[in-house]
Amino acid sequence: MAGLQQTNSEMILLSWVRQSTRKYPQVNVTNFTTSWSDGLAFNALLHSHRPDLFDWNAVASQQSPVQRLDHAFSIAKQHLGIEKLLDPEDVATAYPDKKSILMYVTSLFQALPQQVTMEAIREVEMLPRHTRITREEHVEVHEQHFSQEVSFTFLLSSCCSKVVVSLPTPEFDVKWA
Repeated sequence: MAGLQQTNSEMILLSWVRQSTRKYPQVNVTNFTTSWSDGLAFNALLHSHRPDLFDWNAVASQQSPVQRLDHAFSIAKQHLGIEKLLDPEDVATAYPDKKSILMYVTSLFQALPQQVTMEAIREVEMLPRHTRITREEHVEVHEQHFSQEVSFTFLLSSCCSKVVVSLPTPEFDVKWA
């Protein structure tokens, strides 16, 4: 059942997302599937680090999920150089693909500031277990879980040679070298 546990990389990534989007009441990211399907999380993540790029209220209140997702992917491509790896229609579903979301959020993590506080990590650790498990992870196929973890670990390790975590203050300072 170890495959059902979030990897440390996922926990740090989820902590960073939650910390970055904390000031957006419409956004509550608890996983790497359903929390992203309405497009608000992607836009909030971008806006929290680059508020100069767009008007949050216009995007949050006036667009459909597909439009919000397209907006976020276009902003990330134009201003951060992140390719449109996802189709909005594939994400605006009841259960978007976890590996695809992880891959794209990892790309955002690489392009945006990466400070993660201990408080944010503890918050993710305290999330109820059921909010951290997707429908896909309920499948009792060990190989599937193993391949998901290996894929994500490989994705992180292939794009970054190492993670440096310094603990002089109560914050994790995560830097990719």
